[in-house]
Amino acid sequence: MSKKEKKIQVEEPIHLDIPEDEIWTYQVEGLAAPHINKPYKHFGFKKTVFAVVIIIAVSLSCYFSVRTVQKDTYEYEQTQSGYELSKFSNTGYITTLDIDYVSSIEYDSSNPDVNTNFTVVKDETKKVTSVGSYALNCDEKVQVINIGAHVEFVDPKAFYSCWALRQVEVDENNPNYCDIDGVLYNKDKTEIIFRPCDHDTYLAEKYGHAVYDENGYRVEPSPEDANYEQYVNDVLTFVVPSSVKTIGQLCFNYANMKNVYIPEGVTVIETLGFFEIPLLENIYSYKPSAEVTESHFVSQEALGQVYNSLPEGLEYIGSDAFSYNQAMNYVYIPESVTHIGHHAFWDTVYKEGDELKGVSVINVARSEDDFKSAVETGDSWRPQYDYMLFKKSIDVAYGAERMK
Repeated sequence: MSKKEKKIQVEEPIHLDIPEDEIWTYQVEGLAAPHINKPYKHFGFKKTVFAVVIIIAVSLSCYFSVRTVQKDTYEYEQTQSGYELSKFSNTGYITTLDIDYVSSIEYDSSNPDVNTNFTVVKDETKKVTSVGSYALNCDEKVQVINIGAHVEFVDPKAFYSCWALRQVEVDENNPNYCDIDGVLYNKDKTEIIFRPCDHDTYLAEKYGHAVYDENGYRVEPSPEDANYEQYVNDVLTFVVPSSVKTIGQLCFNYANMKNVYIPEGVTVIETLGFFEIPLLENIYSYKPSAEVTESHFVSQEALGQVYNSLPEGLEYIGSDAFSYNQAMNYVYIPESVTHIGHHAFWDTVYKEGDELKGVSVINVARSEDDFKSAVETGDSWRPQYDYMLFKKSIDVAYGAERMK
């Protein structure tokens, strides 16, 4: 048979001859009879059993969920030197966190007050010697962290995006770390490691600028307020001590800060060192006439010789070091710089109408040939802006002199 002669065979449809008055009750052979308008056998009892099972299942789920939260508030991993705090999941009511010994939470079931119905229990036979990356990632309740005497290592990302954190205090017997007024440094103060995200609230309270609304939120003063200039000096200005050589990874991320003073002698600004600080307008450098040990700003005269932008002697600018800081308007890169990471100044420029705002040009001490041969640069280290149908990098002013 040829292909043209082939026929597709279709099975004959099956027709059921069902009387019209039996359409809702007709039983097909081999199948259960329909229950239209008929009660199920023991329906009430089955319904009750089903409801009880659901209630028990939901109750057990809630119970074990709570138990899991209680059990996993602190998570640790044993290391050669002790224990590492690898994860802290806040109960929602812990505002002060001690990092010294392996801890757990005990709850008082007779106390209905969620703020006080728990106790932190420490096992002083188990020392915490390190804090892992993202251990407190995005915590919104902890305001104070106390680092114990035995802590040897704190990962730079340990306290990332802890929005309520105001202070980090270090046991004076710790041989590896110290703090200056709630900001974390290594012991010899050659590296500034971490300024807490909400450190400005601590400073506002310390210097008498803290005002709160009816919901408990701190009210930021406006430039029209009579005491605003003093507020900027006390709260929104940070002086990096003159002993510092390195500004650590994520050190100032998301800070509420308008001015920063960096000493000559800083050679490294690590990755994300000044990441996304919306208020940051001015980066100053200073050549100290005497040792500067405090971060509180008094006056430029007290710091010695002060000049604009990055310090002489700086060698390394990490990736995303100054990204998303659109309030900045001036950058000067000294001749000493030999490395600029990718996206180091990303999104520090924007267009307002046809006018460029923010960092519209980067000033460089080296000549163009010298810069391109001596400085290692990562992708998109310069910010870009919309230009017609594509993105254009801002210009570089080679061989520029520093702004007076």
